[in-house]
Amino acid sequence: MLQIKSKYKIAKRLGAQIFEQTQTQKFALSEARQKKPRGRGTKSDYGRQLLEKQKVRFTYGIAERQLSNYAAAAFEEKHPPEALHRALELRLDSAAYRAGFALTRRAARQMVSHGHLLVNGKRQTTPSYRLKKGDTISVREGSRQSGLFAHLGGEEASARSVPNWLSVDLGTMTAKVEGEPAYTAAEIPLDYPAVFEFYSR
Repeated sequence: MLQIKSKYKIAKRLGAQIFEQTQTQKFALSEARQKKPRGRGTKSDYGRQLLEKQKVRFTYGIAERQLSNYAAAAFEEKHPPEALHRALELRLDSAAYRAGFALTRRAARQMVSHGHLLVNGKRQTTPSYRLKKGDTISVREGSRQSGLFAHLGGEEASARSVPNWLSVDLGTMTAKVEGEPAYTAAEIPLDYPAVFEFYSR
């Protein structure tokens, strides 16, 4: 699992959107107060590519080697950016977060690792497990009373936006993969082409 020492320090460099905890008005105001004009010119291509690669890593909470492997596999596909996005979104931890079972991706990873979730009725403890269309994610019966899922009965969970490739029933604590994630910058503002440029150097 990717270890993160200071989310706020990283978010100041990569952007608030990579962590749920830094997407707050308080963080935005703090960032505005501390921001100073930079005397350096335009960032180099390498610097830009490195920045975008790090954004993807920290957004999904994966290690360098994992991202490199995902990128290598996606590069073999007809549309690499779409393939990379699809692979990252269809990870079990990412889908659990998207479904609203966890409030953060980090919490979703721990949820999977500790055996709280089932895929098609079978316990799965690998956060990177690759889901496919038709798969059903559910909360294990013995885990449903856990405080981990207390938020599912609240307004925040019911108001949460769920991507159209997932159908979610919070009452039964289940989610089904109805299709495949489509890569749109409006949904997740990540520059996947820059990631491929970085690894192609």
